[in-house]
Amino acid sequence: MQEFIAQHILPKVTKPSQYIGDEWNIIKKDWDQCRIKSAFLFPDVYEIGMSHLGLRILYHVVNQRDEYLMERSFAPMVDMEELMRARQIPLFSWESYRPLKEFDLLGFTLQYEMSYTNILNMIDLSGIPLRSKERDHRFPLIIAGGPCAYNPEPLADFIDLFVLGEGEEVLLEIMDLLNDEKSKDGAFDKYQFLKKAAQIRGIYVPQFYQPVYLENGLLQEVKVLEADVPEIVYKRVITNFSEADFPEKTMVPHTEAIHDRVMLEILRGCSRGCRFCQAGIIYRPVRERDVEKLLDQAETLIESTGYDEIALTSLSSLDYTCIDPLIKELLKRFQEQKVGISLPSLRVDAFSVDLARKVQQVRKSGLTFAPEAGSQRLRDVINKGVREEDILETVTAAFSQGWTSIKLYFMIGLPTETYEDLDGIADLAAKILGLGRRVKPKGIKKPISITVSASSFVPKAHTPFQWAGQEGANSLREKQHYLKDKFHTMKNVTFNYHDVEVSFLEAAFARGDRRLGDVLEQAWQSGCKFDGWSEHFKYHLWMEAFTACGLDPVFFANRNFGEDEVLPWDHLSSGVSKSWLLKEYHKAIEEKPTPDCRENPCHGCGVCPQMDLWPELLEGRK
Repeated sequence: MQEFIAQHILPKVTKPSQYIGDEWNIIKKDWDQCRIKSAFLFPDVYEIGMSHLGLRILYHVVNQRDEYLMERSFAPMVDMEELMRARQIPLFSWESYRPLKEFDLLGFTLQYEMSYTNILNMIDLSGIPLRSKERDHRFPLIIAGGPCAYNPEPLADFIDLFVLGEGEEVLLEIMDLLNDEKSKDGAFDKYQFLKKAAQIRGIYVPQFYQPVYLENGLLQEVKVLEADVPEIVYKRVITNFSEADFPEKTMVPHTEAIHDRVMLEILRGCSRGCRFCQAGIIYRPVRERDVEKLLDQAETLIESTGYDEIALTSLSSLDYTCIDPLIKELLKRFQEQKVGISLPSLRVDAFSVDLARKVQQVRKSGLTFAPEAGSQRLRDVINKGVREEDILETVTAAFSQGWTSIKLYFMIGLPTETYEDLDGIADLAAKILGLGRRVKPKGIKKPISITVSASSFVPKAHTPFQWAGQEGANSLREKQHYLKDKFHTMKNVTFNYHDVEVSFLEAAFARGDRRLGDVLEQAWQSGCKFDGWSEHFKYHLWMEAFTACGLDPVFFANRNFGEDEVLPWDHLSSGVSKSWLLKEYHKAIEEKPTPDCRENPCHGCGVCPQMDLWPELLEGRK
C-alpha cells in the first residue's frame, strides 16, 4: 500500500511529506514478533500532532517493551481524505502503512473538544464501527486519554475505555491485561477484559456507568451497573517523577512542526491555582525533574536529533526551583553549537526578563506575558496573583534591555467581568506602549509593538469556575467590538480575538453530558470536521445537529450550574475535592485571592492525601 500511495496519491495532495513516514528516529518493529500492536492517534494534522510531547513519551515507553509496538497516525487533511475514500484506502499507520483496523489497540489523545469530530472521522476512515457497542474482539480496542478525558461523557458511546491522568504506567498495564486475555489466535472476551480493566486505578469504562436524568434535563445520578467497578474513578499519577521514563531519541518530522525542537519536561503540575485553569488542577501535585537528569537528556537529544533549540516545557517553567542554574548550565554546554533555549510565556516579574535575556543570547524573539485580565479586581477574582506594578516593572525591564515586541494574552467573559475590566485591558496596553517608547535604548530604531490577544472564557470541568456558565455569544461579540474600537486608534498595537461560535461549542462540550454523543455523530455525518480550523468550521451544521437531537447548546454552555447539582463528571476525580473547588468559587465571587500553596500553608485541596503523593521540589531558588 505504501508504494501505491506514494505513486498515485501523494503527488496530488498538499504537503505530501507529512504522509510518507520513515522519519529520523522512528521505531519499526517486526509485526509478527509483537503480541500487542498499538497506534497513537492524534486527531489533527501531522504538523500539530508531531509537536505533542505525550506522543513522544508514550511512543518511547511502549516500544521499549519487546513484545509490544506502538505506531502513529494522524488526521489526514481534507484533500488526502477525499482521495483515500475515493480509492477505498483505509486510514493507516505511519510506520508500517498497515490499516488501523489490523491493530489491537488504538489510543486517541484528547487535547481539545473541537477535535471530537476528527476522532469519529478517523474511526470511520479506518473501517471501524463508530460506537463501542458495535465493536467486538475482531476490532481494535479504542481508548482515549488527555485533559479532555476529565469530562469524557460526550465521547462515552464511542470509546471503550478512558485513561484518567498520566499514561506512562497505566497504558502498559492495559496492554499487559490485553496480552493476558488474548488467546493464541487473538480472540478475547471484550466484556470480561473491560470488567477487569475497570478495576485498574485510572481506568474509566463508560458502559458500566449509566446517567439518569430528571424531567427538567438535569442529571439525577450516574448509576454503577456492575459489581467490582468503582463508584469514583481516580486519576493516575507518576511517582518519583524525576526517574520517570523519557525518550533519549525523538522523531524528527519531515515537514516543519508547530514546535520543531527538543522538548525537556522540567516539571509537572502547578500550584498557583488560577481558577479558570483546568491543567493547574488536574496535573497536581507539582513534581520537578532533577537538573542532572535534564542535562543528560538534553545532551542525548541534541546529539540524536540535530535540533538547534531546546524548549523547557511545563505549565509554569519559571516556577522550577532550579531554573536559573539549569539555564546557565545549558547555555554553557551548548554555546559552541549555537543551540538556543526557549521558554513558554513568562511570569510577570523582573526575574523572568533576566532569564529571558540569558536564554536569548543565541537568538532573540519577542516576549509573551499573560496578565489574563485588565484590572486588579478581576485578577483577584481569577486568582492570577499578578499586580499591575509587577507587569509594568517587568515590561520596563524588557524594553530597557532591547526588546521591542511583546505579546499579551487576556480573556474576556470571565465571571463578574464588567466593561471597566475591559477598559483595563486597553489602558494597560497603552501604559506598556508608552513605557516602551520612553525607556527603549536610543540606538534601537525598530518601533515598540504590542500584540493583544483576547480569547473567550470557556468554563472547564474540575475547576472552581465549572459552575459558571459562559457569557452569551452576543455579549461576547459586543465586548470584542468594544475592544477592537479602543485599539483601532492605538498605533503599533495589534488586537486579535477568537471566533465566538467556536468558543461556544467548546464550552458546550467541555460541560456536556453523554447526550451530546448523538449531536456529535449527527454533526460529523453532516460534514463537520477540523472544527478548530476557521476555514472548515460549519456553525450552522452544528446548530442543525443540536436541533435534530432535541438539545439546546445554551443549556450546557451558558447556564450557571447549581452548587448542589450532580455534574456529568462527578464520578471522575482529579484528586482535588469538589468542596474545595466550590470554596474557591465562592472566594472568586468575593474577590479574594488564594496564595500559592508551595510558599504558604496547605489550602486543603485534597490532592496530596488522596494520591498519597506530595510535591517533589528540588533545592534551589524558592
